[in-house]
Amino acid sequence: MLRFGFLLFLLSFLAHQAQSQTDYLDQAISRHRKGQLLITAPAGANVQVTQLAHEFWFGAAIANGLGSGSMDPDDRRRYSARFLENFNSAVTENALKWANMEPEKGKVNHQTVEGILAWTEENNLLLRGHNLFWGIEKFVQPWVKELSDDELERTIRERAISIARRYKGRFAEYDLNNEMIHGNYYEERLGPGITGKMVGWVLEGDPDAKLYLNDYDILTGNRLEDYLRQIRDLLAQGLPIAGIGVQGHLHGSSFDRMALQASLDSLAQFGLPIRITEFNMPGQRSKFYRDTQLPMTAEEEALNAQELVDYYRICFAHPAVEGILMWGFWEGVNWIPASSLYTRDWQARPAANAYQNLVFGQWWTKAERRFNAQETWELPAFFGQYRITVNGKSQDVELRKEAGLLRIDLTQ
Repeated sequence: MLRFGFLLFLLSFLAHQAQSQTDYLDQAISRHRKGQLLITAPAGANVQVTQLAHEFWFGAAIANGLGSGSMDPDDRRRYSARFLENFNSAVTENALKWANMEPEKGKVNHQTVEGILAWTEENNLLLRGHNLFWGIEKFVQPWVKELSDDELERTIRERAISIARRYKGRFAEYDLNNEMIHGNYYEERLGPGITGKMVGWVLEGDPDAKLYLNDYDILTGNRLEDYLRQIRDLLAQGLPIAGIGVQGHLHGSSFDRMALQASLDSLAQFGLPIRITEFNMPGQRSKFYRDTQLPMTAEEEALNAQELVDYYRICFAHPAVEGILMWGFWEGVNWIPASSLYTRDWQARPAANAYQNLVFGQWWTKAERRFNAQETWELPAFFGQYRITVNGKSQDVELRKEAGLLRIDLTQ
């Protein structure tokens, strides 16, 4: 009987702790992700406020098939529709990678990149370019390895300038040289100064290009100190690093909450924006990565949805984080199929419902008020784009985090 009573106490205590953590994160979200809409309207006005989009990046990777035209037409139609329903930003999954664009020397495929850019621009989606270089040796094309050191440096320069110049102003940001703490073939061949040269060459092609670092096993804490040292070193060299990318898929079917929070806190010391660039739940250390054909049980589906919610809540609550991008959302083109929001035949999974409830439910502003007298309505609202409708006439406005508030005078 005593053992049963203790078990009930323990379960109650853990539930209380979990609720306290949720309350703390919700308070942080309100503090860091909301501003004020100050709406002044005349007596008798009926004002409706409808959020259209978040300023925070809720995005996903775009598969090559969307841009190349190789995706089945019906799947492409559904892929496009589901993407636009769920995300306000995107990243090229493979299309921009050097080995994907130029597997043979001199034969550069711009078609897929251009196709993706055309689609994102048509739909007003911000797009990250992933990636300009990737120095993990197994991902470096054989023809690149055959170049002499002088030829290699000249070829890197040509790619950096040509890509930046060709796509000037079209990519919101780039991953410069992917996963450098895990492997840097270019530095091993050409010395530690090559990273700075890459930066200079990209900026020669597009002076406004924003260059991010990007690496993995950081948010688990396993390679955090290595990443911190690298960032300090690059900043000490005076390199204009625009932001810090951290991949969110090196956990298993669950993740370490404390490690995630502590890693984000440590990275925030640099005062640079942080993006969770490659998120999957479950992740690369789960059984679902080892066996991609393994189905989830109903219980595992429910647990996965809750893990996704908890991960997003911690990241959205952190003031330094400016976006989360899933590394695949449809089972038909996802390297970890179990981490998809939608099944191969486009059925929404529990994770999709949980995600949408967060982003377009709990974290969404929609309100209406009738003004009995001329006054100012102080409405807390998530940073983003809004449609303000008064007596049937609408205008679109943007509440930006940088400003904190937006005054809207409807009396004139």
